[in-house]
Amino acid sequence: MKILVNGYKGRMGQAILTAAQNAGAEVVAKCDVGETFTAEAVAACDVAIDFSFHEVTPALAEACAAAGKPLVVGTTGHTAEERSRIEAAAKKIPIVWAGNYSVGVNVLNWLVGKAAKLLDPSFEIEVFEMHHRHKKDAPSGTAEKLLAVVEAARGLDKSAERHGRAGLVGERSREEIGVHALRGGSVVGDHTVIFAGEGERVELTHKAESRAIFANGAVHAAGWVVGKDPAVYGMEAVLGLEG
Repeated sequence: MKILVNGYKGRMGQAILTAAQNAGAEVVAKCDVGETFTAEAVAACDVAIDFSFHEVTPALAEACAAAGKPLVVGTTGHTAEERSRIEAAAKKIPIVWAGNYSVGVNVLNWLVGKAAKLLDPSFEIEVFEMHHRHKKDAPSGTAEKLLAVVEAARGLDKSAERHGRAGLVGERSREEIGVHALRGGSVVGDHTVIFAGEGERVELTHKAESRAIFANGAVHAAGWVVGKDPAVYGMEAVLGLEG
């Protein structure tokens, strides 16, 4: 498998290079800030992997669409306009697009969805995540996915989200979902969803100890997406967790 890596100088980009080598894949092109991925570079790969910055992803998606090459997107924080451009590219090519490529996190998503359906609304939901001090977006892409999962399971929308609390905010409603983003140190990524009921509490947690878990998952997704029909796929599809 021949891979193009966009954002190779970053922490995740470096982990992708190592994971690709360990998987026996060949990195035939790589680019980062100040560099430009050429049409020739895109044409030379079997699949592109993007862990760059949200402003860059749409142009890469369009270049991949023009060349008929699948894409794996691990970048987060896209604007609505950027998401629209990426989704338009997915009408021509298959794209795996996930906020987190860890196998464990994607199992967490599945478990959280089940718990949100099985536990009635008296179990109030709080989501918190913690990452290293250098992370630029908040909440994390993984937390956004967890929020989408619980909102779908409970029949809520993003208006239910309560991002932090300060001052005399009043009694908590049953419907609101608390969201808390912590930043500090060198934390790779911690995510917890709390279902707080009367007299009992269920907590589902994933703690990442190495970026290698995300890189390995992204390279696995790159191998899976080659040959698939044009569409946007999540890691649920890659891991067979749909349904």
